[in-house]
Amino acid sequence: MEKVAHEHVDHAGERRQSLVSMSRNVTGEIQNPLAGIPKDALLRDVEQYAHTHYLHDALPFFTKGALVAQAPDRFESMTELDENDREVLIMERDHRWKHPKSLYLTILLNSISAAIQGWDQTGSNGANLSFPQAFGIADIGAECIAAGTCERNSWIIGAINSAPYITIALLAGWLSDPLNSWIGRRGTIFIGAIFSLVAPIGQALSQSWPQILICRILLGIGMGLKEVTVPVYSAENAPTMIRGALVMSWQLFVAFGIMLGFSANLIVVNTGDIAWRLQLGSAFIPAVPLIIGIYFAPESPRWLIKKGQHKKAYQSLLRLRNSPLQAARDLYYIHAQIKAEDAMIEAQSVAKTDNMITRFIELFTIPRIRRATQASGIIMTAQQMCGINIIAFYSSTIFRQAGANNMVALLVSWGFGMRHADIMLVMFIFAFPALYTIDTWGRRTLLIATFPCMFLTLLGAGLSFYIPESSSAHLGMIAAFIFVFVAFYSPGEGPCAFVYSAEVFPLSHREIGMSWAVATNNFWAAVLGLTFPRMLQQFTPTGSFGFYAGLNLVALSWIFMFMPETKQRSLEELDYVFAVPTTVHAKFQLSQALPWWVGKYILRKKDTVEPQLYHFDGDVE
Repeated sequence: MEKVAHEHVDHAGERRQSLVSMSRNVTGEIQNPLAGIPKDALLRDVEQYAHTHYLHDALPFFTKGALVAQAPDRFESMTELDENDREVLIMERDHRWKHPKSLYLTILLNSISAAIQGWDQTGSNGANLSFPQAFGIADIGAECIAAGTCERNSWIIGAINSAPYITIALLAGWLSDPLNSWIGRRGTIFIGAIFSLVAPIGQALSQSWPQILICRILLGIGMGLKEVTVPVYSAENAPTMIRGALVMSWQLFVAFGIMLGFSANLIVVNTGDIAWRLQLGSAFIPAVPLIIGIYFAPESPRWLIKKGQHKKAYQSLLRLRNSPLQAARDLYYIHAQIKAEDAMIEAQSVAKTDNMITRFIELFTIPRIRRATQASGIIMTAQQMCGINIIAFYSSTIFRQAGANNMVALLVSWGFGMRHADIMLVMFIFAFPALYTIDTWGRRTLLIATFPCMFLTLLGAGLSFYIPESSSAHLGMIAAFIFVFVAFYSPGEGPCAFVYSAEVFPLSHREIGMSWAVATNNFWAAVLGLTFPRMLQQFTPTGSFGFYAGLNLVALSWIFMFMPETKQRSLEELDYVFAVPTTVHAKFQLSQALPWWVGKYILRKKDTVEPQLYHFDGDVE
């Protein structure tokens, strides 16, 4: 592959040719777009950039920041930096979690968005035990058997439960793209929060099942806007070295929302005929602080750059980084990478456009973007294939079929959300290890390590239904296997799906790409929600669990062959990762990575060296 040309006015033709080569990166070579530019040329470009975007006052910071971005590993020997500059950069290197409160408050607000999603899911879980009876659509019992409506009612209940996910897949996910373009990340999250406030209240006040259905469609709009936007917003604000951990706050707080939702279900379970109304309606509570708090959060610097508002992007980064030097460095480096990204797209004879339809088509026609589309589609589909949502949606129903009454079903479902000894959500607790491992081990490693375990535990849960109901081990073993299944899901597929999908698309297609990923996820969630009540009737719980257990192995093979790693690389550097052809990546995994793994971990060969597909500028050998 030809060396990547650098951003310099005298090398435009050379740069364009090199980007054509980079669009098909068969060697896995990743380069810094500033590396190799003569110092005088770099400083002239920095000065022009600062004057063009009215950043004259910050020019000294941009000058030093560009030099650091050009050679990040050599900052300690740069004579242009003073001792304060070096101390700031050393602290960043050695204390990767030390960042301004503004960054963590922004991530916390995004986490509240996630908590709303989890609470919404579990409200319907508890309400499933009573609202069908209230509206005459129960799918079990003598009444529906006598009327011959059990099958029809199963489909109605499935449609109500899956309505938000159908809405996200067909409408809300795609609305996020133009809304993000028009009003930014914060504005889109605000609108989503409004829907998340109004829709649960509407469900609680509904007088018929069609009214609940309509309110759940509105709920889906709010969920979809947040589901697309929040992970992207977190990824664009986060420093590279801890991006995975900060973006995974989405999954961590979905789990926290599940805990709150199940807790609310239990609190109101004995309130009589209004129990299901309170269970559905209580999800409005976390929307209130989100509506208020999002106003005070900084806008995404990358979104502001996309809109040509570089001065505002710098002001935003000043709130998100520890010093003006780091803010200027990150802004200039993002600017340089985005110019490279735009040139790569132009080099593939694709017109840059704001037309949503064109950008959607380009998800499948531009090779670099197509590979991201494929990888995000795999990981989002895998989240539904693994079987987590048959637990989240229907655990109360499953445990009731296992012989528990309504109260016990809710208590055990609460156990799905809670560790009995520590009064903490299983998903919440076991997601914490990923805060460290997701940026050290990487997204791919976590997925490959946990999917075989999810297969075994889900299969074990299904087979436990063969234990006689008269035995105390019947319900206990089912619950135990489900708890362990969730414990493996929580540090793997749980956080990785949305983290990965929020990272992989270039800025030009990030909103439409994340819309695709979220729509894919929710399409399969809707299929699951719609079909699982009927599947339980036809396959029995054992067959249903066994079916989803087998899908874990299918997902594992897809992830192994077709999903590249994204850890510890800037969002713009991932252009080079996804420029590697899918066939090259799959061949490498099967012919080199798999034999190495077998040799090291099964045959116990101590002298094996792990093969590397990607070679990054600045990596230390």
